[in-house]
Amino acid sequence: MLPVIAIVGRPNVGKSTLFNTLTQTRDALVADFPGLTRDRQYGYLDFEESNAILIDTGGLLGDEGNLSELMNSQVETAIVESNLILFIVDAKAGLMDDDKKILSSLRNTNKPIILVVNKIDGLGEDVAMLDFYQLGIEKIMPIAAAHKRNIGELFEDLETYCNNLILEDKEQEEQDLKGPNLAIIGRPNVGKSTLVNRLLGEDRVLAYDMPGTTRDSICLPLEWDGKDYTLIDTAGIRRRAKVHDGIEKFSVIKTLQAIDRSQVCVLLMDAQEGITDQDMHLLGLVHKNARAIVIVLNKWDHLSEDHKKMVKTEFSRRMPAFAWIPLVYTSALHGSGLSDLMDRVDLVYDAATKELETNQLTEVLKEAYNAHQPTLVQGRLTKLKYAHAGGQNPQRIVIHGTRTDALSASYKKYLEKQFRNAFNLRGAPIVLQFRSSKNPYKVRKVKNRSSKTNRRHNTFVTPRHKR
Repeated sequence: MLPVIAIVGRPNVGKSTLFNTLTQTRDALVADFPGLTRDRQYGYLDFEESNAILIDTGGLLGDEGNLSELMNSQVETAIVESNLILFIVDAKAGLMDDDKKILSSLRNTNKPIILVVNKIDGLGEDVAMLDFYQLGIEKIMPIAAAHKRNIGELFEDLETYCNNLILEDKEQEEQDLKGPNLAIIGRPNVGKSTLVNRLLGEDRVLAYDMPGTTRDSICLPLEWDGKDYTLIDTAGIRRRAKVHDGIEKFSVIKTLQAIDRSQVCVLLMDAQEGITDQDMHLLGLVHKNARAIVIVLNKWDHLSEDHKKMVKTEFSRRMPAFAWIPLVYTSALHGSGLSDLMDRVDLVYDAATKELETNQLTEVLKEAYNAHQPTLVQGRLTKLKYAHAGGQNPQRIVIHGTRTDALSASYKKYLEKQFRNAFNLRGAPIVLQFRSSKNPYKVRKVKNRSSKTNRRHNTFVTPRHKR
């Protein structure tokens, strides 16, 4: 499960500033007046080995009449979605009655709360938090979001909490579910529920020719050719400008969590409409979460031969960077192409969970390095020494060398392609991690230089007039 964290507080206490700082974006509008944020804003927290969803909300208990009531309902929805609440207060304004009212309502949710005391710049941390100890919250974090003070400590606390939550959820899934999890994702009305019903051989989920029929993620056991799987039918994700219903926004969160909990994602596209920008956005979400993937062009039987050629040409033109992803043509309505789909699912799952030997990885690395060395940076060459596996699903390959932080993005892509071709990792994401060895003589040189300087300055010289 992808953890969800909600930022809650009074207007103008720095919620959007904290959102932008943690997500390293500028998605949330920031200005020095209350009421600027009126709708929920979603962003990603990228931890070292996991991700989380962060929600920026409008200020509670505002004074904008009916609009304030709508904003409060948006915040309440965000709280329901969340696993953790960041309750943010203003250190310069001190503890307000509205803060107490908000906290009283938050306690009723039984959700874990971290009290974030913002705007401590110019104040001592102990003095800034003095008023807020009376709220009785165990975890208090003083920060200055605008100046990124103590943001690193807050980020580490969030990472620890999310990793523990993900670990507990995985242990529960292993007990409840069988086989790899297959998340069926795509835009509304591309045939996701129809495909699930065809695979199951019965009408288990509602399939109707209208977008938005499925509102929640549904887990269903599947046995195919003697193998166990768990299908996750998700709600379709539309462009954010077209999402107005609060329930549908909640469905988006469920879909993102389904992607995170899956081992293989099956991305459905409507062959009649071709590849849309939203399809590419969904593909980017799967790639960002490093999940094995199979792309399915559905409703293929309804196309003429000329239309099929046009779709294939458009696919090749728009997706050269994703040529490593298997492509399957199906008609969920008539049941054609389902065997090919499940064969590709097994293929990418086996590739994502394959164990890679250190000697084989190092051999491929050396061959790639000798065939094409990286460009010089400031006249110095990056050296790559050896590689070993860092985990499966996704395939993590750890590469050791010197000055690896100077490698260009294009050279990393080159290495990824070499590993993929060498081990036939089709459809499986590869995460390259680089480790640079330290120069053992660097510190010694500094010490010798400083010691010589000290000896020179400490040498006593007899003044000329005393000689």
